[in-house]
Amino acid sequence: MIVIGGMILGAAVGWRGAVKRGGNRMDIAQYAGVGVIAGGLLGLFATIGVEKVL
Repeated sequence: MIVIGGMILGAAVGWRGAVKRGGNRMDIAQYAGVGVIAGGLLGLFATIGVEKVL
């Protein structure tokens, strides 16, 4: 669940950043895609960390 939440949050942050910079549809898609990847990786590491602690 942490991974999915991270991916959604990453996509939203990437989309917002591209819109703020005045990007077109392809820019928005690219920023959102990078955000999904980054958020998924951070969520994966957070999940591994939580599992190690518990």
